[in-house]
Amino acid sequence: MTNIVVFIIVSGLLLFTAAEPKDTDVLQDFQYINQLRSLRLLIADHIEDNATHDFALQLPKVPSQEDLLCLSDWTQFLTALKAGKYWALKMIDAWGSIPSGILTGNVYDLGNFDECLGIRTEASLGRTIRGKYCLLLSSPGKMVGLGGSIIERLSLRTATCFPASCSAAHMNTFMGQLMKQFLNSSIPTNGLSISESTCQTDEPEPWDGLTIFTVVILSLMGSIVAIFTLYDYFFCEDQDKLPAVVKVFSARVNSRALFRVVENKSNPNVIDCLHGIRCLSLIWVVYCHQYTMQTLGANLNIVLYKSWSESSSASFVLHGFFSVDSFFFLGGMLVSLIALRSMDKTKGKLNVPLMYLHRLMRILPVLAIAILVYIRIMRIVSGGPMFKGGYMATSICESNWYWTLLFVNNYTKEGCPGHTWYLSVDMQLFILSPILLISLYKWGKKAAAGIVVLIVLLSGCLFATMMVNNYSMLIKHTSNNATRKLYLATHTHAAPWLIGFLFGYFVYLNRGKKFQLSRIAVWLGWILCLGMIFTSIFALYPDAKWSDPGPSTLAESFYYTLTRVGWPLALCWVVFACMQGYGGLANSFLSSPLWQPLSRLSYSVYMWHMFIQEINVRSGRTNSYFSEYRVMLAFWSTFGLTLLFSYFMHLIIEAPFGGLDIFLRPKPKVPASIKAEPEVVKDQGNQIEESGISNKTPAAFVAD
Repeated sequence: MTNIVVFIIVSGLLLFTAAEPKDTDVLQDFQYINQLRSLRLLIADHIEDNATHDFALQLPKVPSQEDLLCLSDWTQFLTALKAGKYWALKMIDAWGSIPSGILTGNVYDLGNFDECLGIRTEASLGRTIRGKYCLLLSSPGKMVGLGGSIIERLSLRTATCFPASCSAAHMNTFMGQLMKQFLNSSIPTNGLSISESTCQTDEPEPWDGLTIFTVVILSLMGSIVAIFTLYDYFFCEDQDKLPAVVKVFSARVNSRALFRVVENKSNPNVIDCLHGIRCLSLIWVVYCHQYTMQTLGANLNIVLYKSWSESSSASFVLHGFFSVDSFFFLGGMLVSLIALRSMDKTKGKLNVPLMYLHRLMRILPVLAIAILVYIRIMRIVSGGPMFKGGYMATSICESNWYWTLLFVNNYTKEGCPGHTWYLSVDMQLFILSPILLISLYKWGKKAAAGIVVLIVLLSGCLFATMMVNNYSMLIKHTSNNATRKLYLATHTHAAPWLIGFLFGYFVYLNRGKKFQLSRIAVWLGWILCLGMIFTSIFALYPDAKWSDPGPSTLAESFYYTLTRVGWPLALCWVVFACMQGYGGLANSFLSSPLWQPLSRLSYSVYMWHMFIQEINVRSGRTNSYFSEYRVMLAFWSTFGLTLLFSYFMHLIIEAPFGGLDIFLRPKPKVPASIKAEPEVVKDQGNQIEESGISNKTPAAFVAD
């Protein structure tokens, strides 16, 4: 998940990791760049001094209707510009220029997006000329034939504004003429180009069938929830006797369940500290992804990525994959603990098909809606200079969406959406879990020993993969192949999940038992736990410098393999200590009831946070500045919006579809003696929910 950060940051750093350029080279480069600095002023000045026909577009011998329309609008634009008409001046004013600060990594000048798209003027013959915003890609190195200089590696993006009837091909023709006439006829024009994929107008794109389908589904679900909520509010006075269908769809009921705060230790089946661990891991994931998205913006100082990646604070982001291991640990633990408790009541029977059906009902609807919203709704609700086409992985989703719904997209080249690879790994492990559960229930500790051997074998496989292929996960050495085989593959994350699975079995065997530990043992446990946590995050910090060759493959293989086991073992101690009363301040913090609402909303937050982050970053109209403080500001703003959006989607999608399994639950057999006193009987669904056995989302996101 967070390793996506690595490749985006690396792409910016590659421009500037070479040796420092000589002063003479920089001076020569700037002489060429200064000639391109103010193209819009060159156009305006020369048109004022020359006839407009000197800048007419060269059309093919047999022009098409589009060519003629463009020529007509272009001629009127030039005439209006020479006459000083307001709309023509706005079209020139919306241009950007070659950006300043290129030696600090600034490659964008976004001009004025809204000024360009806001141009609309009535021309002759009843035609309307509208503005068209495009990004001009200029590669000075290709234009001036430089070799080995810093300019050769730059691709600068500058805003342009033209009449909407002109295509990118028309504008490329004009830019070629402009370069030859204004600058130097010997300068090649292959370094300047406008792609139609970067062009936008104020005319909204027509909705296709899938967009209409998505809007209809969301509207229908919203209407159903609104109807049952109104019915609940006006016609259901006794909340203890609500019809089952009202419980499923009423926003009032689902909001009450979401924001319900249960007092600690109110139920022995609830492990309170899991709320805090889940929420902190979720916040860590969202924070790491904020860095990912921040690097997609038009940043002024890409060069700072390099010095930032060498800082100690960067370790929290670059090694943020441990937050994912926390979720796998929680997932394995809750799968075994909840299932084994259930098998006790059924004398060892496990309804595997129903188990799978429950999981699909809880995960699949939200996942399917998320794919539709990402690729179809994002482009409707936002826009900006860098927002052409909406979601950045739209083409990938349109061709590979079914791999995500089949939960195997972690083995494809591209994910859709990218962070859902976790759901695929979690589902694959969940599918295999009945074999482990039945084995544990039948053979007990012998099966547990077999799982320990499996953990050792999987760790050995991970170690061998790194050694044989000479893989590295350091930002300065990593590759796409390394990420796919070391980070996205299911077997590489099986160890944390299996350790959590075994710990859940341990908790199941020792339910209600109190372990008496000496103070020395408790302190030793916390020292080892914190030592492993900080070692996992900061062990590679001394090798972070780009000038340092880094650790050997052997050393890094040991680090990556052992921390994959050490991190979940550290979490085992945290949960154990909190359960047994040895948690102290950690238990007070992790078990705070304030975590409970966010813990229940965690699945929705996980699914929708990158939707909000991409909208916020890519809809920006001006350049941004990369710094840890600016990222923190962006994180809290996107996190707040994510919570609001996730709450809304929880009410209309997650809670209703997840609540449908109430109709699949076996009805309890109520003894005759209790039937005589109906006021004593409680709703079975509420009992399950309060006990922490309800599992409406992937196990790692379960509220208990």
